[in-house]
Amino acid sequence: MSVRRVVPDIHSDSLEENRTFYGLLGFEEVMNHGWVMTLSSPANPTAQLTFMTHDKTAPVAPDMSIEVDDVDAAYAAVLASGAQIVRPLQEEEWGVRRFFVKDPNGKVVNVLGHATPGHDVTAADSL
Repeated sequence: MSVRRVVPDIHSDSLEENRTFYGLLGFEEVMNHGWVMTLSSPANPTAQLTFMTHDKTAPVAPDMSIEVDDVDAAYAAVLASGAQIVRPLQEEEWGVRRFFVKDPNGKVVNVLGHATPGHDVTAADSL
């Protein structure tokens, strides 16, 4: 299993203000669902920041997102380790499979991957 990207998820009710501020540093909006917005560097698309007011389908908002190439293998490994699953693995309407787990620091990690083979999940729809 390999990691494709790691993105901090910043809890905020000021999505517009964050887009403006981080735009000053070269970030551009690549996804906005109203409750979650991702900004990315045009020169390095895996350099991203996500801002969210809440999580649409989970009981808590994550602290970070980690995209992996095999989310099912990641889920199996995390389950076998005995780590606390906050939200079980499931497919989302915006094209990802994901689960939430608490890390040893109590931070909630959103682990995600492609929802279905052949589905082209991009930064615009991947958290």
